[in-house]
Amino acid sequence: MQSHTKTAIVLALGTAVISGVANFVNKFGLSSSGDPVVYTLVKNGVAALFCISVVVAVIRRRELKQLRRSDWLKLLLIGGVGGSIPFILFFTGLAQTTAVSASFIHKSLFLWVALLAVPLLKERIGMLQGVALALLLVGNGFIGKVTRFGRGEILIMIATLLWAVETVIIKHVLKNISSWTVAAARMGIGAVILFGVVAFQGKLDILGDYSLTQWGWTALTGLILFGYVVTWTAALKRAPVTLVASLLVPAAFITSLCSSLYSGQALTSAEWYGAMFFVVGSVLLFLSYRTVNHIRHDRTQPSHS
Repeated sequence: MQSHTKTAIVLALGTAVISGVANFVNKFGLSSSGDPVVYTLVKNGVAALFCISVVVAVIRRRELKQLRRSDWLKLLLIGGVGGSIPFILFFTGLAQTTAVSASFIHKSLFLWVALLAVPLLKERIGMLQGVALALLLVGNGFIGKVTRFGRGEILIMIATLLWAVETVIIKHVLKNISSWTVAAARMGIGAVILFGVVAFQGKLDILGDYSLTQWGWTALTGLILFGYVVTWTAALKRAPVTLVASLLVPAAFITSLCSSLYSGQALTSAEWYGAMFFVVGSVLLFLSYRTVNHIRHDRTQPSHS
């Protein structure tokens, strides 16, 4: 397996851990804030500030000057499709359901990404990969089951579908633009759109009434989101989207583990079964991509016959 693919796997698994913790912590932050749209604006604004600061001050000032008009249009699309609207939908839905249910629905992302990546990005899913994806799906079913599918769950599902579309767009854009720039544009442009939505709804005055506790929660969750975005885009830069999105699925177990530790209740046998399926599925996925890379490497070697 190529080194960049190994790096992508580490980054994707790191994203899964961050995502699992985020789903748990965001429930508390959202409860503290009260309004899901305002909470989303502040939290995403914090993440945007971190991303933009790193890009402008340290890493990619030269790249920003070289971006073409078509590049900016693609980044604007990412900010709209992925960095703003789905966040509003997700956190509005999260306010109406549990963190575990939200995580279960969001972690179906890998299925929708795979369905889009095969025709649009020409990615291939072999038999071993198909088995791995099936095991991850079963594991997700053990970890979190949606007992009802109300308005909150529907909003989270729509957000997940939008993020699946965004993932495919990001993979295309990353061919010519760095992952740091894409992450900064996603959060920065998304934050501007979110600000417009909050202003349109006449909720800007809520920010003036934010308490120190509320600012603390949004700062914490914004920092977590920053970690999620930079590791996620960096992983997408280095590996197929089907691999990266699939390795995000174990985050559902992380959310369940956080909930268990907080409540003092032991994980159920179903959740442990889910974890087992996650481990086996992730290992098979790792092996499937290593096999594919070996085959491609062999085909590129010159013949000595």
